[in-house]
Amino acid sequence: MLVIRNPTKIMKKLLIALALTLGTIGALSAAPSTEAAWLAKAKADYPLKTCIVSGEDLGGDMGAAVEYVYHQKGQPDRLVRFCCDKCVEKFEKNPEKYLKEIDEMAAKLKKG
Repeated sequence: MLVIRNPTKIMKKLLIALALTLGTIGALSAAPSTEAAWLAKAKADYPLKTCIVSGEDLGGDMGAAVEYVYHQKGQPDRLVRFCCDKCVEKFEKNPEKYLKEIDEMAAKLKKG
């Protein structure tokens, strides 16, 4: 025979576990739409029509642009667009250099 000594305590733990599970499921189901919205805005706001590494047109002779989300601890994610995968490899060797160039070009375009 099972004897439950403190049913209130057990019930609270079960409710907390349920709430955490539902919260996690809700966050996971909301993430793709949030991510898609972020990516759409980042694409629309992207300041360059050319690859930051090679200078080639995005979506030109090299095919569709390669979209790369750069993650840096403590910083917001950044979309960087390339003409090809080889340029992604070059970017990864010195991302600060290329991000600075993107920011400088974006500032020039804003000034008009």
